[in-house]
Order: sequence, then structure tokens, then C-alpha cells
Amino acid sequence: MTIVGVAVIVAGMILLPLPGPGWLIIFAGLGILATEYTWAARLLGWVRERLRRWTRWAAAQPSWLRIIGGVLTLLVIAAVAVGVWFLRG
Repeated sequence: MTIVGVAVIVAGMILLPLPGPGWLIIFAGLGILATEYTWAARLLGWVRERLRRWTRWAAAQPSWLRIIGGVLTLLVIAAVAVGVWFLRG
């Protein structure tokens, strides 16, 4: 499973600059490694806790701020997509 976990993490790292689920794939690879290694399980637990904290913080913000955050996130994704498009052409 180590080879599979590392391969999934590497695939996620390759996909990071592209629009898509790069981080999700990296966390999936970390989950695979967590079945065998305690350091990976601890790291995955730390990431989950940070994600829970961030989600609670974001939910506590006013609606206008969440909307601005969503729009900014979409703009970043669009900028990356356009950048990738122009680099390919």
C-alpha cells in the first residue's frame, strides 16, 4: 500500500496547478498511507482538525463576507484555468 499511497500523492501534486481535485487526491493518498503509518495518521488527523476549525470559522462569518470569499475563490480558479490554457497554446 505504500507504493499506491505515494503514487496517489504524486498524482495529486502533479494536478495541483490544474483546475480540479489536486488537494483531494493528495489527502486520499495520505489516507492510504495512514492505514500503515502512524505519522501519516497523525498528519491526516491534524489536517482534518484544521479543516473543521476553518469550516466553523467560515460559517460564523457574515453572509456578505462568505460571498466575497466564494467569488474570490472562483476568480483564483478561473485565473489558474486561463493561465493553464495560455501556457498550453
